[in-house]
Amino acid sequence: MRLVDFIKEEIAVVRERDPAIHSDLEVFLYPTFHAIIRYRLAHKLYMRKHYFLARWISQRAAHVTGIEIHPGARIGKGLFIDHGHGVIIGETTEIGDNCTLYQGVTLGGNGKEKGKRHPTIGNNVMVSAGAKVLGSFKIGDNVKIGAGSVVIRPVPSNSTVVGVPGRVVKRNNVRTPQQDLEQINLPDPVKQDLMQLREEQERLRADYESLKAQLENQNRKSSKGEEDEDL
Repeated sequence: MRLVDFIKEEIAVVRERDPAIHSDLEVFLYPTFHAIIRYRLAHKLYMRKHYFLARWISQRAAHVTGIEIHPGARIGKGLFIDHGHGVIIGETTEIGDNCTLYQGVTLGGNGKEKGKRHPTIGNNVMVSAGAKVLGSFKIGDNVKIGAGSVVIRPVPSNSTVVGVPGRVVKRNNVRTPQQDLEQINLPDPVKQDLMQLREEQERLRADYESLKAQLENQNRKSSKGEEDEDL
C-alpha cells in the first residue's frame, strides 16, 4: 500500500472514532496519526532487516508522540489510539483489525523470555485507559478490557474483562468498539462478590431464625406435654 493510501486510511479511522474532529486537517495534529504512520514505515524496514533504521524511526516517534510501538509488532487495519501518551506495544505483539487503545495501555511481556512474549489481540478489541495486557496469550475478538485492568491470561471472544488480575465478567454481549467506546459503565466484580456474600448471609440468617423458631416451638410443645403428664 502506498503512503498516501495509509494516510487516507488513518484519517478515516480517526474521524470515525473521535467526535471531537471537525476536519481532515485536524487529524494531522493527532499523536496517534503520526505514531501509526511512522510505525507502518518502520515495520516495512524491520521486515527487510533494517533493524537500526526501523528502531530509530520508532524511537523518534515515541519521543514526539508519547506512543511507543516496536517496529516488529504486527498491527492490522483500523487501529485507533485515543489520547495515546504512555501507550506501549511490544515487539512480538499482534493486533487484529479495528482495535482501540486508550492512554497508558501496555501490551507487554512478563519477563525476559525469548520468542513470542507479547499478547495477540483479536479483532474489534477495546483496551481502556491504563490497562495492562502482559504475556504471550490470545485476547479473542470483540473483547472489552476495563480501565486499569491487568490481564495475565487468555480471554475468550465476546467478553468483558475488569479488575486486577483481570476477570471475565460478561460474555456474548457483542458490540464492536467502534460502536461502543464506553469505558466507565462496566461490571464491578468486587461489588458483585460483596452483594452475593450479603445475599448468602441474609439467607443463612433467615434459615437460622426459621430453625430457631422451630426449636422453640418444639420445646414449648415438649414442655406442655410434660405438664399434661404430671396432671
